[in-house]
Amino acid sequence: MNDFGWLTVLLLVPLVGGVGVLLLPRDHPLFAKRAALGVSLVELVLAIITCASFTQGQPGFQFVQKYSWISDFGISYQVGADGISLVLIALSAVMVPVVILGSWHDADKIEATGRRSVPAFFALILLLEAGMVGVFAATDLFLFYVLFELILIPMYFLIGSFGGPQRQYAAVKFLLYSLFGGLIMLAAVIGLYVLSTQQFPTGTFDYTALLNLNITPGVEKLLFWGFFLAFAIKAPLVPFHTWLPDAGAEAPAGSAALLVGVLDKIGTFGLIRYCIPLFPEASRYFAPLVLVLAVIGILYGALLAMGQRDMKRFVAYTSIAHFGFIALGTFALTSQGGTGAVLYMVNHGLSTGALFLVVGFLVARRGSKDPAAFGGWSKITPLLSGCFLFIGLSSLALPGMSTFVSEFLVLVGTFTRYKVAAILATIGIILAALYILLVYQRTMQGPLSQGVLGALRRRGSGRAQPVAEPDDAGNLRIRDLTGREAWVLAPLMGLILVLGIYPKPVIDTIRPTVDATLQQIHQRDPAPTYPVAPVANVAQPGGGP
Repeated sequence: MNDFGWLTVLLLVPLVGGVGVLLLPRDHPLFAKRAALGVSLVELVLAIITCASFTQGQPGFQFVQKYSWISDFGISYQVGADGISLVLIALSAVMVPVVILGSWHDADKIEATGRRSVPAFFALILLLEAGMVGVFAATDLFLFYVLFELILIPMYFLIGSFGGPQRQYAAVKFLLYSLFGGLIMLAAVIGLYVLSTQQFPTGTFDYTALLNLNITPGVEKLLFWGFFLAFAIKAPLVPFHTWLPDAGAEAPAGSAALLVGVLDKIGTFGLIRYCIPLFPEASRYFAPLVLVLAVIGILYGALLAMGQRDMKRFVAYTSIAHFGFIALGTFALTSQGGTGAVLYMVNHGLSTGALFLVVGFLVARRGSKDPAAFGGWSKITPLLSGCFLFIGLSSLALPGMSTFVSEFLVLVGTFTRYKVAAILATIGIILAALYILLVYQRTMQGPLSQGVLGALRRRGSGRAQPVAEPDDAGNLRIRDLTGREAWVLAPLMGLILVLGIYPKPVIDTIRPTVDATLQQIHQRDPAPTYPVAPVANVAQPGGGP
């Protein structure tokens, strides 16, 4: 089954399904929702089969397919999956059906305005999934670039058409930042192609062939920055991060979960897939600078998260801190750090995606994103409060949960080579505990806010459910976790717990590819700093040595 074109199937199913949902009549929104959910579940099953067919321990690409596309320029449709890309494709397949179910009513109000239709909303999510699978699977640089840019379109419309009051500003900012980074990367891709025409019989965009290029140090550094800036903006890393809080705050909660949970992983994936193997000397040269940016991002994101009065912006800033950890592990250039960074991508997608969804559930009930508008909600929504606490503890890397394993590997792998950076990054763990617990305390603990108390009294006296508040002109619907919402959060919480207790299958999938990447750039883990004393021979019973 390893020879079957699973990756092409995984790309085509959401692509065809998204086009089909888009063509559905807009006066049947429920059918469009069910169709989109069905397509995403089929994709999930196919992704599980693909993972089961993957042969662990082999660092190279599997499920490889290559077909000539533009032969005059050496451009091919070429896909393949190694341990790193496979786990990110699996993450995409897990998150999309969860987000579709969690976004079941997100497009209904937009539908009422006539601006966009419900089928269009769910079609865009499926098209986004197809693009994400294609980006992670592409092994032709031109194909990768095309998909890297095309994937912006569905997210742009998800934010700009279905987002909050400042949706157009956030969508344009997201698009301009990403296009700017993409154009810089395009120049670097063309540079690699020109070098290939000089060193190979014909020019090529084949990733595996480009690994064998001989590049002079000066040119290598320039090409490194062409790729690095594009991926640093996409991730994003400080100081290229300013588009993320706006996009995360204005996007619908489910779309924000995909944006931060999966789409932004293209940036961190690109760092370890393209920047390091293609430009090994430049990666080593600029590693200290990237580590400084990573540590700044960890501390800066955490400090700003503590001061947010918008819960969606709060989650976005926590992600900036988490992306700092991923970059830290990636550019530590150790096997533990690299493995931890890729595992962190998966675990961050699960925990932050779940956090965006649960925040979306709270905002939909209260009509406000300000934590101060809540207060004491654990008394009236105990199940939702418990889920919020569980997911929050996962985000701060509590032992026993998945993010702890990845964060531990990142810090251990960094400490062996860059001790100061690892120590400073550890402060981010303390800050994470503060910002998560502070937000939980403001929303779920303490006395009920006056607006909530007034609504409860009016509901008890038989008055109408919609209540107008001075700070909230929307509907106030206070209820605990619904059955649909439980189906949304339960799979993510289950995976967080399982991967926190037994991460071995995922680590065994990632580690061979990370080790092969380090071997490709002739990088070894640092030797122990302190010599180990030899063990003295001890006489065995019976007079033996």
